[in-house]
Amino acid sequence: MRQISYREAIREALAEEMARDEQVVLMGEDVGCYGGCFSVTSGLIDIYGPHQVIETPVSEEGIVAVAVGAAIMGMRPVVEVMYGDFSTLASDPLINHAAKTRFMSGGRQSVPMVYRTPMGSGTGAAAQHTQSLETLFTNIPGLKVIYPCTPSDAKGLLKSAIRCDDPVVFLEHKNYGLSSLIPEEDYTIEIGKADVKRKGTDLTIITYGKMVSQALSAALTLEDDEISAEVVDLRTLRPLDTEAIRASVKKTGRAVILHEGPAFGGFSGEIAAAIVEDEDTFRALKGPVKRIGGQEIPTPFNKNLEMQMAPQVSQIISVSLSLFS
Repeated sequence: MRQISYREAIREALAEEMARDEQVVLMGEDVGCYGGCFSVTSGLIDIYGPHQVIETPVSEEGIVAVAVGAAIMGMRPVVEVMYGDFSTLASDPLINHAAKTRFMSGGRQSVPMVYRTPMGSGTGAAAQHTQSLETLFTNIPGLKVIYPCTPSDAKGLLKSAIRCDDPVVFLEHKNYGLSSLIPEEDYTIEIGKADVKRKGTDLTIITYGKMVSQALSAALTLEDDEISAEVVDLRTLRPLDTEAIRASVKKTGRAVILHEGPAFGGFSGEIAAAIVEDEDTFRALKGPVKRIGGQEIPTPFNKNLEMQMAPQVSQIISVSLSLFS
């Protein structure tokens, strides 16, 4: 095992897959000499050249449209879009073409492309660069949606995404400096499998992305009240690992669902449905399913206000304790 950052883990996955298959190409604004908006792709153009690391004009719709066409013709493009908020500009080729081509061609064509973009808070970049839009993608049949927390998961899942024959939306949190241990050897992680980041017996906290770290901090504090909290990291939002969710909730009898975007219309509703629609899981509940989301406001520019907009550890603790009162 060795210690690397979230940023380095994604870069390693890209480098290894580009070396393994020359049809894997990286496309995006400033991904070459500049090294990407968050320095994820730094140095890759020096190794693989402009044929595999392709600098593009500032046109998210154009970049993704070209990638869809390239993928249909046999390449495996990885598109980097600077901020997840700009996905609204790329929505037509991604949603109306990439997601639907296999179905509309009767299975004769596939779109093996990866759409990479950072989501959520942490940069002080205000309302148009800080949203959590993952739920938009999960409502589109034909797209796989991945949102890893740890460097190890990010690397293994990105490698699997690049090898996948269907379009994958790969979301990254902006805490690119987060570091952890990863295996030395080459590895992949299966898409669609959740991971229990912390075992517990009294309460299940279900989350993904940046909020996994918040959940683990809250679980540690809850120990002081003799509450054993299990933290389930979904890792993949679509397909959703309902078996892992239900197995944990049936064991603990209590569920708190956590994500950074607003709770109203958020992905937590789908997770809650997975719990209550299963008869055995519903019967195992000892209290209501609780949801925690970000504040119902556009993200403020002031960084202190931005930090308060996302769910706080204290909030997770308070909601969790309410299930035992």
